[in-house]
Amino acid sequence: MTDHDEPDLALLRGLLHPRMSRRGFLRTAGVGAAGLSLSGLLAACGGTAEPSPSASPAGTGATGAAEGFDWASQEVTGTFTFANWPLYIDRAKVNGEQVNPSLELFTQETDIDVHYVEVIQAYDEFFAKLHVLLEAEQPTGYDLIVMGYPKWLPLMMANDYLIPLDHSQLPNFAANAASTYQDPPYDPGNQFSIPYMSGITGIGYDPELTGREITSVLDLFDPAFEGKVGMFGDTEDMPNLTLLGMGVEPSESTEGDWQAAADMLTKQRDDGIVRQYFGQNYVNALTSGNVALTMAWSADVLQLQMGGFPNLKFVVPDEGAMLWTDSLCIPKFAVHPLDALTFMDFIYRPDVAAMIVGWIQNVSPVPISQDVLRQEGNPVAESPLVFPTAEMYSRLHGYRVLTQSEQQTWDQLFQPIFQS
Repeated sequence: MTDHDEPDLALLRGLLHPRMSRRGFLRTAGVGAAGLSLSGLLAACGGTAEPSPSASPAGTGATGAAEGFDWASQEVTGTFTFANWPLYIDRAKVNGEQVNPSLELFTQETDIDVHYVEVIQAYDEFFAKLHVLLEAEQPTGYDLIVMGYPKWLPLMMANDYLIPLDHSQLPNFAANAASTYQDPPYDPGNQFSIPYMSGITGIGYDPELTGREITSVLDLFDPAFEGKVGMFGDTEDMPNLTLLGMGVEPSESTEGDWQAAADMLTKQRDDGIVRQYFGQNYVNALTSGNVALTMAWSADVLQLQMGGFPNLKFVVPDEGAMLWTDSLCIPKFAVHPLDALTFMDFIYRPDVAAMIVGWIQNVSPVPISQDVLRQEGNPVAESPLVFPTAEMYSRLHGYRVLTQSEQQTWDQLFQPIFQS
């Protein structure tokens, strides 16, 4: 017998889900941690080798694994280890015990056991751990991992840390993945990854406090909201969304555009418009009324709406919003790669995708799963924050994928804004 989730579980996930860490733990770690370079972080975590520079976005340097891995020689072993974030897969109570229904169904149908470990607390730290082992040409202990775009998946690819996928064994992905997620610019041809979940970075607001509808990124810079605006304290979402507000396509931006965005953000700060630079704690500021509008992630606002705050709104601004993606990939030297690949295809079945997204409530890369959720009467099925319309997708943009030298320039421009 399966018990229903607790009434406030969706809200609890929204408040506790470590989305701020997936987008970069530097937001809330303080100035000292935020000031660390990647090489400094690696040294702090026990790394000994500097990762090779990314010569270009989309991991064009990742050729060694592609040339040297033979899928034809792989066999199903009956087990694999999946490393993920806490609370980032479906859960339910069965006879009083917490279980993961999608994992149990997979094992039931394939006889492959999943050793599921919630070990990712911050991409920075997780990458540093993998880096040390992979540079030493040792297995990481994981056969399947979640890595994020815009920064960490391209960095794994650029360092030749991933096994290329055999798409002949991914028929569900080919049949059911939304076109947005097939052949993405950060991983052409999905050579090394397929999306796990996505989310939208836009604006959350309380219309009772703003006194009007919010429609533009520039509303975050409006002096009328002095002291009432929340911004993300990061070097990913904050700069890229600002570039959109300037009318600049982030993925095609120049160093001159970055300087202009930094100047705009500095003026916003110095004029007292920003109340606070946030990590995940913007949720509390929004629900308590400490901010009237803030940069926000779509799933957070959706979960708040469903958990007792129906007055809050999330908007994709007229200029557009950012679409981030957490992807599944297989690290080099994985001991059970075919078992992992089998699971990757399994979650692209509509019924399985519905199980996972119905609980997580991020943007699903499997749009046909919406029909399954509708048949189940799940209200998530009707949310464009989980199943964006074609018009909404047309206004969602990709991030700038930075080379190592570009990252240094970018960080020098944007880190001082929220650190000070």
